[in-house]
Amino acid sequence: ICGILCPKLDMEGLKVMVTAGGTRERLDPVRYLGNDSSGKMGFAIAAAAKARGAEVTLVCGHTTAQQPADIPVVRVESTCDLYDAVTSRAPEMDVIIQAAAPADYRFAVTYTEKHKKAHDGQPFVIELVENPDIAAAVGAAKKPGQTLVGFAAETENLHANAQKKLAKKNLDLIVANDVRQPGAGFNVDTNIATLITRDGLTDCPLQSKAELAETILDKVMELRAK
Repeated sequence: ICGILCPKLDMEGLKVMVTAGGTRERLDPVRYLGNDSSGKMGFAIAAAAKARGAEVTLVCGHTTAQQPADIPVVRVESTCDLYDAVTSRAPEMDVIIQAAAPADYRFAVTYTEKHKKAHDGQPFVIELVENPDIAAAVGAAKKPGQTLVGFAAETENLHANAQKKLAKKNLDLIVANDVRQPGAGFNVDTNIATLITRDGLTDCPLQSKAELAETILDKVMELRAK
């Protein structure tokens, strides 16, 4: 009720791009390499930013969550597709929040027809090649006044790995979570996270992804005020 009657419009005039969901790397027309990202966290952030007055662009890979209404959506499949969509739009954005889970690798060979089983008992050896690093590319081309937010889904050394990513990819804020924790990670409505900046960290205990989205945007606006 408070949000409807007394909306917080602190993001009016800002152009915000949010990425969500997972990418798929095709082996052939019926098989792919992917991950469990549902898009719920990215969608929650996009909806919260729009409610706060921002002009939001949502770039999505594969998602299973309900897409927020009235937000322009750019759909992509592979990490290279996501790279092109994000880097081409990044220069005009004030805030870029990369909540998507792009695949780190793709198949060296993609078959145009379904790859048939050999029936000879021999292993089918597949070569993977590294995909471009989207966050690093956006960070390298960062413009004055832009605020860049990344995510780190980890299973070990959460803070150390996230802090390395923050520095390496020229981010202002990284949202780190241990996907092994109950109630955190993919395909759930809640999350547990640590918000890490160059000045310190803020622990966010178990809460809905909608609540965490607001906390992330509060931190973004705090950073922009500085």
